[in-house]
Amino acid sequence: MRPAPSLTRHLLAWVLGALTIVWATFIVVGYKTGEHEADELTDGHLASVSSLLLPLAQGGLAPNGVPPRMIAKPELKAHDYQSSLTVVVWDAQGRLLSHTGDAPAPPFEVPEGFASVSLGTPAQAWRAFSRWDPARTVKLTVMLSEAERDELAADIAEQVTEPGLWLLPVVALLLGLAIHRGLKPLRELAHDVHALDPHRAHKVQAPGRYEELAAAVDAINRLVDRYQLVLTRERALANEIAHELRTPLASIALQARSVQDAPPGPSQAAAVARLQEDALRAGDVLAQLLALARTSRAELDEAAQQLDLDAVARRVVSEFAPDAHAGGRELGLASPGPFPVSGHPVLLELALRNLVQNALAHTPPGTQVEVELDPAARSLQVSDDGPLRAGAPGEAASARVQPLRLGLGHRVVEKVAALHGATFEPDVRLPGERRAWRILFPASAPQLQA
Repeated sequence: MRPAPSLTRHLLAWVLGALTIVWATFIVVGYKTGEHEADELTDGHLASVSSLLLPLAQGGLAPNGVPPRMIAKPELKAHDYQSSLTVVVWDAQGRLLSHTGDAPAPPFEVPEGFASVSLGTPAQAWRAFSRWDPARTVKLTVMLSEAERDELAADIAEQVTEPGLWLLPVVALLLGLAIHRGLKPLRELAHDVHALDPHRAHKVQAPGRYEELAAAVDAINRLVDRYQLVLTRERALANEIAHELRTPLASIALQARSVQDAPPGPSQAAAVARLQEDALRAGDVLAQLLALARTSRAELDEAAQQLDLDAVARRVVSEFAPDAHAGGRELGLASPGPFPVSGHPVLLELALRNLVQNALAHTPPGTQVEVELDPAARSLQVSDDGPLRAGAPGEAASARVQPLRLGLGHRVVEKVAALHGATFEPDVRLPGERRAWRILFPASAPQLQA
């Protein structure tokens, strides 16, 4: 398996890439700046020498004619910035008065100021500075080889840029160490996340409570809380399922033995009926188990959407109406119109089906069951009038049928309500000896844009 890429190396690569661009820019700019400043330095040197020698030329720099060229000894040039200068002096008529240095004498017509001239055979480039004295009796030109000038400029530029050449490796090393040390809290957080035990309510602590890691730590802790809540619910569900299944399964085994041992007759028929009832009850428990598993999966995977609860209620009532009529019960819907909510359509329909099915299954014939929606109060309820037991006229009102609605069906409704931020209120007393099982939704959320 290919190892995961390192965040440290990824971050270091991007930082060094940006730093290299900046470093290269500074190196180029520094080198060009060094060359420019070196050229300015040599030009200033030429101007300074001319200012120094021009007063001497006015007093007669070479009274006895043109002096011989001075032969410069290489060993005398011991300084890197020592330049080989050529000084040429003319009088006002253009006669050469003095010529000192290696360069050939330039034409007398060289203009005042700085100029680049090509002299000798083969031709070589020279940088020259010429000026007249105030009385315009003497003209002096100071020259420097362009090659020597460029060598000096390159040397100065290299001295300026040399620190930058070793600066990048040092900065890269120190930057790598700094990033490695700076990401230590992230590595500690990863270690804490790996150490999480899903069976223990242990939360992650942000190393040093860094602001950048606080959001990640909060998200991880919310996930841990959510997982622990789901785990707690599933444990409670497992215990309740075991309890709910234990009775019908034991009764099924007992009734099966009775059917086997009992002779044909009324007792055997009663045992068969009891066996069928317990089998249906066990199947109902398993159906509710699948419904709870479906709500758990939707809680973790599915996204909520805008829906009309009125349309869901009309669909459920229309499907259950024939069965209710066949069982001698009346099923109706009281709704003023659209009831927009944000949620899971399948789960809300499942919860409403459970409430209607329980009302129809646990009330005697003649009961009026009604699904009531109130968008203003954000409530959905299933109510019934709970008539007296059949065949027991004159019994007190306290002897009304007590629907057995505290099993897994209501656990499904409670879990669906909690998933939608709603509250489930079982067995709410209503006027007129009616009772209801109600879901109260939170305040209406903004409508989703199409």
